[in-house]
Amino acid sequence: MKRFYKRLRVWFYGLRPDHALMVGYAFYVIIVFLLLSLPICWNTHWISPIDNLFIAVSVISTSGLTTVDTANVYNSLGHFIFLLGIQISGLGYMTVSSYAILASKGHLSKNRINIGKAVLAMPETFEPVRFLRHIIVFTFTIELFGALILWQAFTEAGVPYPLWAAIFHSVASFCTAGFSTFSNNLEVFTNNAKISLTISILSLLGAIGFIVLDDMVRSIKSKHVRATLTTRIILVATLGAVTAGTVLLFFDTTIADLPLRQRLLTAFFHTVSALTTSGFSTFSIAKLSAATVIVVIILMILGASPSGTGGGLKSTTWSAAIATIMSFLRGHDEITFFRYKVPHGRITAAFAAISLYLIAFAAGTYCLLLFDSHPLEDTAFEVASALGTVGLSRGITQDLTSGGKIVIIIMMYIGRLGVVSLALGAVALYKDPAHENPEPIPEKKDDIVL
Repeated sequence: MKRFYKRLRVWFYGLRPDHALMVGYAFYVIIVFLLLSLPICWNTHWISPIDNLFIAVSVISTSGLTTVDTANVYNSLGHFIFLLGIQISGLGYMTVSSYAILASKGHLSKNRINIGKAVLAMPETFEPVRFLRHIIVFTFTIELFGALILWQAFTEAGVPYPLWAAIFHSVASFCTAGFSTFSNNLEVFTNNAKISLTISILSLLGAIGFIVLDDMVRSIKSKHVRATLTTRIILVATLGAVTAGTVLLFFDTTIADLPLRQRLLTAFFHTVSALTTSGFSTFSIAKLSAATVIVVIILMILGASPSGTGGGLKSTTWSAAIATIMSFLRGHDEITFFRYKVPHGRITAAFAAISLYLIAFAAGTYCLLLFDSHPLEDTAFEVASALGTVGLSRGITQDLTSGGKIVIIIMMYIGRLGVVSLALGAVALYKDPAHENPEPIPEKKDDIVL
């Protein structure tokens, strides 16, 4: 057995980082599936294997889509397994294991560092071990403060076992998972600003990514703001998307019936939920108008940011595409961001990622329509949610056939790999063109670096 384990370990660490990620996430899916298949995790007499597999993939992909009422069907042990799976997957499974090795041995192998860079979409200029330590500190510090605020909020709201609910939702929010210990997600708290804003802030902090958080800490320590180009792009893109989405959802015909304060809070919360791919809901998504459904689908496709806990295309990818379009419309030969020339490789990578993502979205929608006869807008919404690892649904998840569940399982798995730019296949990530140093335009000086 020891010899077999040694050979397996040598084989695994001999894989390319992208292949190791595929195998690693599949391994964690199997572990969670086997654990959730144990009757001691259930509150009911029977949960089908396909449903346990669906939930396992949803947990590891940090999606939040569920084919059963997980709040009632699984017991506290099952929910604890959810929490561990969400935390490990949200951080990136290699982050947790690498930190454990680092703590015991004091160093990491070269291949483990390469895999870690792939998981975290880490720029070449970042020192892996220091960045890894910062990730652990950021994660548990933010989740701790989030849990303390939610503990008070849930206590005030009269929630049973408020501390457990606070810890669970703080971790799920920061890891943008969308799982809840409540049957109707967070709809009962639709007018609770403290809970809605805390969940939103945690989701945003997880979605903007550890690159931005690390950059902020370095700026504070150096006592002057010197944000990298990546950080500026992420923050501007995220702020712009949240603002635009909130305005558009604010004028939804159904949300417009709510009181002004609740209307603004609901529009903001669901924009953040879709864009960060956290998947929480304080309002029934099935009630949204067709026009708003399109807006939410677009937000889910746009997604979070590199090295963050969310899914989707990533802010740096679609913002590079927007910069290309704007430069073309203005007749400029150079494609620039904040007076810096964007490398050709970055533009190529962005449009390749967008093309692959849309192909996967179209293929997933087509396949799901083959197995299930739900309306097109609900089907497209479900696929966008699965591929973006969002977890929002128009209410069709629990009605899916076995074939439909398999389609969504595949979409969620592809979406999880998409977090590290592996949508629809293996991509060599030893050197990611998205993180090449930008070329400054000679006549315009700027000390911002990528």
